[in-house]
Amino acid sequence: MKTASEFRAIARDALRGRWGLAVLTGLVAVLLGGPVGDAPTVNWQINASALSADLNVAGQTIFSTDALFGSWTTGMLRSMAVFLLLAVLFFLVLGCVIGVGYSRFNLELVDRREPVFRNLFQYFPHWGNAVLTRLLKGLYIFAWTLLLVIPGIMASFSYAMSDFILAENPEMDPSQVLARSKAMMAGNRWRLFCLQFSFIGWAILCAFTLGIGNLWLRPYQTAATAAFYREVSAGQRPGCEF
Repeated sequence: MKTASEFRAIARDALRGRWGLAVLTGLVAVLLGGPVGDAPTVNWQINASALSADLNVAGQTIFSTDALFGSWTTGMLRSMAVFLLLAVLFFLVLGCVIGVGYSRFNLELVDRREPVFRNLFQYFPHWGNAVLTRLLKGLYIFAWTLLLVIPGIMASFSYAMSDFILAENPEMDPSQVLARSKAMMAGNRWRLFCLQFSFIGWAILCAFTLGIGNLWLRPYQTAATAAFYREVSAGQRPGCEF
C-alpha cells in the first residue's frame, strides 16, 4: 500500500525527460476545458435597461456582449442566446472528450509507455459516453451537496476515478463507470485527499509565480493521481500515510 510520497515519486520518475510534452499537453487540456472544474461557464447580468453575457473558458472570457432592452433587440437577444447555448454545448462535448484523453495520456505516462499529444483527442468516437458520464457525475455530486457540503465533497472523491475508468473502458455505460469508481474508492477517499493535500506546499509556491508554476504542478498532480488509480484499480486495501 503506497503512501502519498511514493505516488509523488512515481509521478516524478514518469515525468523525467517528458516534462516538456507533459506541460504542453496539460496546458492544452486546461484551455479546452478537459480537467473537471475548467468547464465553460456563462455569466449573465441584467439590470433595468440592459443585459450582458460573458462566455468563460479556462478562466478567460472568449465572448462578451451587451444589449439594451427594447423591441428592436428581441432578435439580437434570441441570436445571442442561441450562440451562447451552442458554444456551451460545443465546449461541454470538447471538454469531456479532452478530460478522458488527458487521463489516457497520464496512464500511458505512469505505465512507462509512450504518451503522445494526440491522446487528448482519441475519444471523440465515444463523446456521448464521456458527456453523459460527466453530466451524471455532476448531478450525483449536486444531489449530495443539497443534503450537506460534506456529503457532496465525499461524493466528488467517490467519483474521482471516472475519467481514468472511461479511458480504459470507453464503451462502458456511464452508470457502470460511476458505480465502479464508487466501489474502487470505498475506503480510499481519505487516501486521495491525503495525496491531493500533499501538494499544498507547491500550490502556495505557484501562487507567488502568478500561476505560471501551475504549468508544471498540474502534470505532476495528475500523474500522481494516475499512479493512485493504478493501485486502487488493482483492489488494494486503503490506508493513509505521508
